Amino acid sequence: MAKAKDLEIRLERAEQQVRLFQRISRFMVREMNLQEVLQGIVSLVTEFMECDSCFVYLIDNDELVLCASNKSGPPDLGNVRLKVGEGLTGWVARERRLLSISKEANQDPRFRYFSNLPEDTFEAFLSAPLIARNRVVGVINVQHRMPHAHTGSEMELLTTVGEQLGCLLALARMDPTSVESANHAELVLASGHGRTRN
Repeated sequence: MAKAKDLEIRLERAEQQVRLFQRISRFMVREMNLQEVLQGIVSLVTEFMECDSCFVYLIDNDELVLCASNKSGPPDLGNVRLKVGEGLTGWVARERRLLSISKEANQDPRFRYFSNLPEDTFEAFLSAPLIARNRVVGVINVQHRMPHAHTGSEMELLTTVGEQLGCLLALARMDPTSVESANHAELVLASGHGRTRN
């Protein structure tokens, strides 16, 4: 009986995860203000992961800039900056790797404290790089006030959201008219992927 209940819970969670990815994908196909899209995704991730904070940092030259948050107001957006390689977030960007710390994240030797971010006192920290065409374009962080052991599915989810966000940022740079006027079949065939050999 307990096994069936556990299976039911896992199935429901998997369905919620699919819905989250679907909602993020819908952001990718709309013409929206990029700030609104990032805030929308941050809200979705916060709700799904039941976390206390979610931040998105984007790379500007050799710095990571806070561009979206479920908590910080406009004064913090664009003003919180750190070098690639600096702090936990900078480490994730430099190493291109997921980072999971279940408690005392601010005791980690890589940690960098920001006095204007109360989230720096939170215990648990999960972070994934945003990847676009095999390049790191930013980082997404999820934090819990209290200790929290991140599950494999939470880590996989944030990694996938990071990949989706990376693609979204790459798409945002494209002019909508160039998407309409492009010969997409020619693009594929010219790249060699569409050629067949006799």
